[in-house]
Amino acid sequence: MAQFNSLDKIGLSIDQVSQMTGVKKTTLRYWEKEFSDYLKPERTDTKRRQYSLEEVEKVAVLKQLIEEEKYKSAGVRLKLGLGNTLGPSQGAHARPLPDEKAVPDG
Repeated sequence: MAQFNSLDKIGLSIDQVSQMTGVKKTTLRYWEKEFSDYLKPERTDTKRRQYSLEEVEKVAVLKQLIEEEKYKSAGVRLKLGLGNTLGPSQGAHARPLPDEKAVPDG
């Protein structure tokens, strides 16, 4: 029989996560959209966000990369090994970044 850790079931509200991490609620909502393949808080039946402790740790990682290390969204995606370096804010049809081995113009 597997051990069950009751801390795994903790569901913190966006307000609680904002207070814990010092990240504004609007920023948390933006990060959820921008990094939807990384930050995915659960939703209640009434559609309220509930963050697990794992999600709170992910918020801390994003805060470190964006606010302290000054990475842009594409840099965060590369650093975290996320598939597409272009997030939703750049649009689905945005051109990919040029290949580093491209031949220079002129």
